[in-house]
Amino acid sequence: MLKGLGAMGDMAKMMKAAKEMQEKMASLQEDMHAITVTGESGAGLVKATATAKGELKTLDIDPSIFSGDDKEVVEDLILAAIKDAQQKANERAQSEMSKITEGMGLPADMKLPF
Repeated sequence: MLKGLGAMGDMAKMMKAAKEMQEKMASLQEDMHAITVTGESGAGLVKATATAKGELKTLDIDPSIFSGDDKEVVEDLILAAIKDAQQKANERAQSEMSKITEGMGLPADMKLPF
């Protein structure tokens, strides 16, 4: 269909590829709200679950860590679990994005905004 158009045909291909990538990224944006990861600290005593977008969804704390003298330890464990979940969410988001970029022939380590 575009044969013989030279640069115009290449431009049309690029525009089509850009549109496909835009559609895939929009779909991925929606999917990121459904993908969850769980971060842990204290050998699993505190667990934080977040979406791949980094939104904290749940926090699970083993009751055995509650003691009046350990308030600071509990706070540290909670923060560590949340940070772990956020890091895993970021890694998962990058992994999902790399699937799209590789499928489009772009470098796997290319960072695209969410």
